[in-house]
Amino acid sequence: MKTLPKLTALAMAAAISLSLTACTVGGDTGQNSPSPSPSAATQESAPAPSVSPSAEDASYVVGICQLAPHDALDAATQGFKDAITAALGDAVEFREGNAGGESNNCATIIDGFLAENVDLILANATASLQAAASATNTVPVLGTAVTNYGIALDLDSTEDGVLGGNISGTSDLAPLDQQADMLEELFPAAEYPNVGLLYCSAEPNSIFQVETIQGYLEGKGYTCTQYAFTDVNDLSSVTQTACDSSDVIYIPTDNTAANNTETIANVVIPAGVPVIAGESGICSGCGVATLSISYYELGQITGEMAVKILTGEESVSDMAIAYDTTLTKLYNEANCQALGITPPEGYEPIG
Repeated sequence: MKTLPKLTALAMAAAISLSLTACTVGGDTGQNSPSPSPSAATQESAPAPSVSPSAEDASYVVGICQLAPHDALDAATQGFKDAITAALGDAVEFREGNAGGESNNCATIIDGFLAENVDLILANATASLQAAASATNTVPVLGTAVTNYGIALDLDSTEDGVLGGNISGTSDLAPLDQQADMLEELFPAAEYPNVGLLYCSAEPNSIFQVETIQGYLEGKGYTCTQYAFTDVNDLSSVTQTACDSSDVIYIPTDNTAANNTETIANVVIPAGVPVIAGESGICSGCGVATLSISYYELGQITGEMAVKILTGEESVSDMAIAYDTTLTKLYNEANCQALGITPPEGYEPIG
């Protein structure tokens, strides 16, 4: 990071501190902003820069924009910070902003990071990535807890690989075919023929997951119906509608659902309808089981990528989207007991 005159640096630090503080007082809708088209990754033909230290005492400033405060995203941020600190120690300083579930706040947080001349940005969740992609095509951006980068950034291809430009990161997509297998293992189609697919219509990654797993489930003989809510205001009513017509509900890795698991649980548990969740955070609140990655490990993988960029070992433009390949079958003991469900062997309780 370039060194500024002392008074200028202090003034800028104070300004960005006030901006980030304001952004943490948002609502909890988790609604994503529209995907930029085309993404910042496609706007510039020149390769994205890597950050090379010029001396042994090089220091770095890393901005972290997290969409909302919930378990999965918190774990990803912590894993990211721990990996960087383990490699670089006191040489790195973090600037953190939490958008409080409001997508518009992500843009304000990212703009503050750019004003402070950060060396790298972590965009935690899709809305944060979209804001970063719209704001810069030069500062390295790493996403995490993003399901599909092609869909999030409105790219021509929905296959995650090397995006080029200034964007890479990690995906939290667990194998949807294996999640369909889990649902069938616990709730066979002969006894539970109707599956409700509950998701936020404002989150493109949720739409992708629902449409994909619907094909797998229908191939197993289930009848699937999609139930889309727009935000927290109609979440309870849509969940009730899903319960009225479903034997079991599937919820993908959806930020709005993750922010409002208590609202969902207050409907599905009294209705006696079990929920298979796309990730552990949702499962711990309103689900009975999930096949989940570790968001902490996902954050660590992202942090290791950041270290390579900051030290000049590798350029962000050459990095492929990475995944956590360790999957664990988890169950929510309290919700299983409430619904009279006994998971088979091989499932671990959510800690």
